[in-house]
Amino acid sequence: MSLKNIEELNAMHLDVLRELGNIGSGNAATSLSSFMNKEININVPDVKILGFNEVAEYVGGPEHIVMGLLIMLDADINGMILYILDEEFVKNVVEVFFGKEFTVFQDLDEMELSAFSEIGNIMASSYVNALSSMTGMTINISSPAITVDMAGAILSVPSAKFAEIGDKVLFIDDSFGVGINAEKVQSSMILVPEMDSLNKLFERLGVM
Repeated sequence: MSLKNIEELNAMHLDVLRELGNIGSGNAATSLSSFMNKEININVPDVKILGFNEVAEYVGGPEHIVMGLLIMLDADINGMILYILDEEFVKNVVEVFFGKEFTVFQDLDEMELSAFSEIGNIMASSYVNALSSMTGMTINISSPAITVDMAGAILSVPSAKFAEIGDKVLFIDDSFGVGINAEKVQSSMILVPEMDSLNKLFERLGVM
């Protein structure tokens, strides 16, 4: 029986997505460690079904300024991945990777923004490669579109583009540390697949 919207996902579906997220996060940790030349530790991700308003509150409120990395998916899976990075995440990366103190988002230069774009590409590729490996599906990703804005404004993009799936999304919450004994920082990933794609994914995995 096909799923009509994300709210119909049950515990088994979420367990599968959590395991995929775990594999993707492990791959991302390895790739990010090589990219940044630092030890990266990532916790087991938590997968939730949240409304867009709930996501905004979860990341600090709709007026909270964050960095958004938007990646489009196509081929066998169509949809988008949106990463929301808060100041602590950005501060951690800027200080460790560039050896300088982070003040405000507006002070990030072109090189630093390019680094975050590559980090988004690494994280999305790691998750997508985990999906492809387990299902044999072909999934293409776009280059990340990067923006700094209020969380509510950034979340309005997937909300408008994928209104047909309802107002719920898959919210995958990671935390990771850069370097030994580093304080953990949050990375929030919103996965918004088209329902036909999600049904195809679960069918390939034998979970319906």
